[in-house]
Amino acid sequence: MKITVDFEECLKDSPRFRATIEEVEGDVCELESKLDKLVKLCIGMIDAGKAYNAANKQFVNGIRELAQQSTKDEVIESSLTKFAESLQEMINYHTILFDQAQRSIKTQLQTFVKDDIRKFKEAKKQFDKVSEEKEAALIKNAQAPRNKQHEVEEATNILTATRKCFRHIVLDYVLQINVLQSKRRSEILKSMLSFMYAHLTFFHQGYDLFSELQPLMKQLGGQLDQLVVDAAKEKRDMEQKHSTIQQKSVKAALQDFSNDDTKLEYNVDADNGIAMEGYLFKRASNAFKTWNRRWFSIQNNQLVYQKKFKDNPTVVVEDLRLCTVKHCEDIERRFCFEVVSPTKSCMMQADSEKLRQAWIKAVQNSIATAFRNKGDDGEKLDRKSSTSTGSLDSGGEPKERSLKGESALQKVLAIPGNTCCCDCGQPDPRWASINLGITLCIQCSGIHRSLGVHFSKVRSLTLDTWEPELLKLMCELGNGVINQIYEARREELGARKPQPGDPRHEVEAYIKAKYVDRRFVRRPSDEELRNKVVSLSKQEKRLSSSSEHLPPRPPPPTPKLRPGSNVSGQSVKSADSGIQNSADGSREMLATTPSNNSLADGDVAESPPMPMPATLPPPSPCKEMVFYEPKEYSPGLQLYWASCARSLPDMAEALAHGAEVNWVNTDEDKRTPLIMAVQGGSLVTCEFLLQNAANVNQQDAQGRGPLHHATMLGHTGQVCLFLKRGANQNAADIDEKTPLTIAVEAANADIVTLLRLAKMNEEMREAEGPYSQSGDETYQDIFQDFTQMASNDPDKLNRYQQYDPQRP
Repeated sequence: MKITVDFEECLKDSPRFRATIEEVEGDVCELESKLDKLVKLCIGMIDAGKAYNAANKQFVNGIRELAQQSTKDEVIESSLTKFAESLQEMINYHTILFDQAQRSIKTQLQTFVKDDIRKFKEAKKQFDKVSEEKEAALIKNAQAPRNKQHEVEEATNILTATRKCFRHIVLDYVLQINVLQSKRRSEILKSMLSFMYAHLTFFHQGYDLFSELQPLMKQLGGQLDQLVVDAAKEKRDMEQKHSTIQQKSVKAALQDFSNDDTKLEYNVDADNGIAMEGYLFKRASNAFKTWNRRWFSIQNNQLVYQKKFKDNPTVVVEDLRLCTVKHCEDIERRFCFEVVSPTKSCMMQADSEKLRQAWIKAVQNSIATAFRNKGDDGEKLDRKSSTSTGSLDSGGEPKERSLKGESALQKVLAIPGNTCCCDCGQPDPRWASINLGITLCIQCSGIHRSLGVHFSKVRSLTLDTWEPELLKLMCELGNGVINQIYEARREELGARKPQPGDPRHEVEAYIKAKYVDRRFVRRPSDEELRNKVVSLSKQEKRLSSSSEHLPPRPPPPTPKLRPGSNVSGQSVKSADSGIQNSADGSREMLATTPSNNSLADGDVAESPPMPMPATLPPPSPCKEMVFYEPKEYSPGLQLYWASCARSLPDMAEALAHGAEVNWVNTDEDKRTPLIMAVQGGSLVTCEFLLQNAANVNQQDAQGRGPLHHATMLGHTGQVCLFLKRGANQNAADIDEKTPLTIAVEAANADIVTLLRLAKMNEEMREAEGPYSQSGDETYQDIFQDFTQMASNDPDKLNRYQQYDPQRP
């Protein structure tokens, strides 16, 4: 409704004018409310549209990834790529629509409310004020006494001035009302018309886009009918082939299996250079003499083997001209033969006598061929396929379970913020700092190396092998977390962050200021530090209240028995008889523990518990963590409680604030952050501290190091980690108990296995001299299995709880 106010009427200031003014004011107030509501609804619509666009972009990215994965199928790749491009165009059209809505509805109407309605309100205030002044002047004039001429003149003058001012103000107010009533129509209609034209453009663009896409969609529809027919035909062909092969397999099963061997023929002129290949069992040269099935091949006058197709071949014999081959009938296994060189020998086993004869003949022919071609050096194995020439004595088979190359790269770059270099923003980084948990470009990685390993440990994401606990550490932190700590005050100080392509000296100066001088780290106040420590201690209590970390029950007294007494039909042996120093004795004891093969295959059946020795008292239970008000709050205390609470970002923050990684809490039995990480039960937390130079052998007031605590709590993964990092398993606490003693008392077969294997491997290295290898193959395999289970399937290691003598 259009409301106008007559200028002549306003000068009379009649009741009709006052009623009109009141109606106008109510209408403007309601208009302002409706416009505010419409603007808020528009903002909500725009926000929802942006969220829809973000989700739609992720969906389109998923289509692109599916297209990239289908590169072998040109039809699927090209179609999905085209669909993704079209949908991306629709997302762009949506973005334009929401931008237009923001300009036409939100911005334009907000401007109308803030400018025009604000002017009306200001004019109303002036009108109300002058109306009150006029009313007061009229009353004063009426009350002036007739016999007091000076009061009469004064009242008359005031009334005259007030009426003059009122007429001026009321005319301005009426003008503002009429302008507002006129402008509201144009502003609202202009805003809505612009919004509707934006919708018209959006739907026209979408229609044009899909009109262009329609021929392709019709073509694909026709191809789909043919694809269904072809798929049915291929299915019939595969079923016929399956039936034929199954019939052959049944016939072969009725015959002697030795007649069904793979036909192996020696072909010295093979196109790929492989004269012969197939599976053989190989006996390792370690103390256990284990047999492993490997894929052997004779190529380029060399004998090599692989465990997996992608593994680099391990060279057994460099030059077959220096070797001889012979049958082996003096061992228990059948179909064995031996290839002997001047420096070593390799024992192998075929699946049948026919295969053994075929391999012996192939090796002999290769030796003869090598002598005939001795004038020609021949080509060695391609360096790309044989980068490591392992010897038999070292058991140099490549370990396939540690992540390497693209697998590690993809997992680390999947963390938000890791797709660009942490320090200069260079996209697609290929290096990492493992103690900081960040990704780096090649230039920044070189600068980090120059800082020294006490500041940054650099490793390649594509060339190096990544252990699972180290990979999890990288995924727990990331560039975003670390930059929030080390660049907290960068903008406040006005420091410029380097960009890709900046001179090296500028990047180097920035990195040194960031990590060495820690110039951009925000130092917490005493109150902030106190709140942080208290919060972490409370967080630790919540974690310790879970079923995984119940405090151990104090053990009841154990009756002492004579070494020869019998408990439940089993002889109780002394602990001294269970700990032997010889390798043979250690291998004998391993018979009572789970084998690494059963563990690696995922077998979670519990092995029989070991008998409780009578001569050793049970280990004292670990103390329950209780937070005491310290004398002083420090970054070291923050690191201490953050380690127990398993909060890697808070640990990294504490180290950035200058916390000593081996800080000792004198109020808590001289415990260190690493010991608290053991209490928290996190393998990744321990790895983070060790990468930042934590002492794996530092003891508390009870003489117990991290290995003691991990053993007492039954944390098998941590025990494995500490042994790999050089923990001293011979260290004894104040009760003269070593970790092995505690593990035997607790009947924890997994930890006993690890400790005895480590002890035996150490003894073997000492016996073989200073130039011996770092460990035999079986030892490495078992530790590799435990490492994988601790990181990827920890439930398999939760078979044993903390010490409880009443456990069956």
